[in-house]
Amino acid sequence: MKPLLALIPTLFSLSVLAADPAGFQLTVAVDRPDAIYKVGEPVEYTISLSKDGKPVDGAEVSWTLSKDGVPPNENGSAKLVGGKAKASGTLAEPGFLLCRASFRETPQSAPVTALGGAAIAPLEIQPSLPVPEDFETFWKAQKEKLATVPAKATLTPDPASTETLEVFDVQVECLGAPVSGYLARPKGAAPKSRPAILTVHGAGVVSGNRSNAMRWGNEGALAMDINAHGIPNGKPAEFYKALAEGELKDYRFRGIDDRETNYFLGMFLRLVRAIDFLTAQPEWNGRDFIVYGSSQGGFQAFAAAGIDERVSAICAGVPAGCDHTGIAVGRVNGWPKFIASLPVTEPDPKVLEAVRYFDNVNFAARTHAKAAFVTVGFIDTTCPPTGVYAAYNALPIAKEIFNDVKTGHTNTPEAAQAMGEFAREIIRVALAGVNP
Repeated sequence: MKPLLALIPTLFSLSVLAADPAGFQLTVAVDRPDAIYKVGEPVEYTISLSKDGKPVDGAEVSWTLSKDGVPPNENGSAKLVGGKAKASGTLAEPGFLLCRASFRETPQSAPVTALGGAAIAPLEIQPSLPVPEDFETFWKAQKEKLATVPAKATLTPDPASTETLEVFDVQVECLGAPVSGYLARPKGAAPKSRPAILTVHGAGVVSGNRSNAMRWGNEGALAMDINAHGIPNGKPAEFYKALAEGELKDYRFRGIDDRETNYFLGMFLRLVRAIDFLTAQPEWNGRDFIVYGSSQGGFQAFAAAGIDERVSAICAGVPAGCDHTGIAVGRVNGWPKFIASLPVTEPDPKVLEAVRYFDNVNFAARTHAKAAFVTVGFIDTTCPPTGVYAAYNALPIAKEIFNDVKTGHTNTPEAAQAMGEFAREIIRVALAGVNP
């Protein structure tokens, strides 16, 4: 199926700015409004340096061009003329060409750096490895194990309830840790009248977010926000800090050499159990189910749709979990960085095989959703755009992507607004009783 909207232009300029306390400002900009090029087409970067708003002339800047942060690298330097210098390069394959510029006032000074990214035929980027033959069999077996655990739920009324919303702190039994989060349920909703939305979290160790659930509940959805680890909600900050520095420290690397022990297995099965819970509510309309999150939350959104046929749409901002095996074809690997990126040449073969069952490129290829919205930062070094596009391109459904050309690992307000509007439109159509 062709995308609904293949490329949404950024609302920002193409410069990426870095400043330091000494008043220097360094920017990198490409020579094309959308920063998109064909394979082999030259990309020209303009590197600009100013101090207190005035161009710096005669100073030297250095630059490195890379394939989205991994070799091959091309290095160079140039003297600024009128505060500007040029760098140029090409990429002989679909991907991203990243320019990192640097300036030091003195050899002892800390560097001022800035990034600029260019997309090279991004809609042609393919997953680094094919979907494992037993991918669906593996996840079917995991869901069968989950089904042996009754979905017993404990709902504790929350004082944040309003005249229009019932709010609950919810725990639902699961394999291992329970599903733990907040439910916001519109009061007086008729049976089978409401779409559902599950919001999920980025990396870290925090409580479920009551405000997220209430935000979408106020939009008219049956809404639930769950924390990533099945831990209690609403505890003091010290509680979560202790977990992050102790029991859950570096959780992302646990069990990565075996698909049966990978930490994300439990996280993703909690998604299925959360879907079990929400779809069992009498208010759910039986059709519309959105999973919504950014970074690790975007990872969870892709996973939920790849595992569970009840997910109808995903919203994934700067998603993690994309193309873990990029190193197999000389590309960058996405977060959680299960495998170190190049120049490492020999990844652990057990890890390389096991992490394929937790990869968005494979969840995308097996997705049950009907629509998807994704955001991507062209200079994101945490969840690199090469991997995000590999996963996006693997989606065989109606889809949109928001290109944040000047952005790293974040959703700008414009990207967040577009992502939210995508979900709101699904909710509006569902509440109007119109079949999508």
